[in-house]
Amino acid sequence: MTQDPYHHSIIARAIAHIGDTVSGQPRLDEVAAAVGLSPAHFQRVFSQWVGVSPKKYQQYLTLDHAKHLLRDRFTLLDTAHETGLSGTGRLHDLFLTWEAMSPGEYAAKGKGLTIHWGWFESQFGEMLVMGTPRGLCGIGFTAEFGRDWALADMQARWPEAEFVQNQAALEAQVSAILGNGSANLLLIGAPFQIKVWEALLTIPSGHVTTYSEIAHHIGTPKAVRAVGTAVGRNPVSWLIPCHRALRKSGGLGGYHWGLPVKRALLAWEAARFDAQENEQEIA
Repeated sequence: MTQDPYHHSIIARAIAHIGDTVSGQPRLDEVAAAVGLSPAHFQRVFSQWVGVSPKKYQQYLTLDHAKHLLRDRFTLLDTAHETGLSGTGRLHDLFLTWEAMSPGEYAAKGKGLTIHWGWFESQFGEMLVMGTPRGLCGIGFTAEFGRDWALADMQARWPEAEFVQNQAALEAQVSAILGNGSANLLLIGAPFQIKVWEALLTIPSGHVTTYSEIAHHIGTPKAVRAVGTAVGRNPVSWLIPCHRALRKSGGLGGYHWGLPVKRALLAWEAARFDAQENEQEIA
């Protein structure tokens, strides 16, 4: 289904409102009023985007939802790798291809590289997107810490690069990822970080794994803390799904762009996964 880009901001506000008030179980009319729509219109738009009703979505935001995911949809990364989910990953209906910058490019810290950047609306709030003609190299969210922090954080990853605010240069790539199309990623990181990010690409949408499982998968079972750091340094949030890494206890763990964003990402994907499963059972 083709989704109207206009509704990105509406869904983002609705997800944020439901997340902020989930403990009080907000009614449909309350959430609809918060985003300026009639209850009937809001119910229709939200269900089209998320795959479930706003009321059902609330269940995916409860504090113990991560534990249910870990119990029921824990992914063994070695198995995922064997089934061909690594390298060129599939993220719901989005196809990703990626390449790592060369060791020389990494050592140069982006010197000689021109990176375009701009602000874009998504269903998870405002995004900072960065990219080059070779692919997207940065995605971050501003909801928790603001624009200035997000921009400074991203620019610090490539301190020698030239940054040019040019939203138009990125619109086609952003439209593709928001519309479940295809995307090219250009990653800059140390070899260990690249291994961790590649492992993250093997986690299917609607599923989760643990930091220790990632450490085991990349051959460094004792390096759980280092894995957590590398997960947090993922430059392309959402597309490289660092939000799918949890603690063994089922706790959310950390998230570079704020735990409310991580919870919203997990809830969104779990809701869509369940909706697709139900459709297949009916068919």
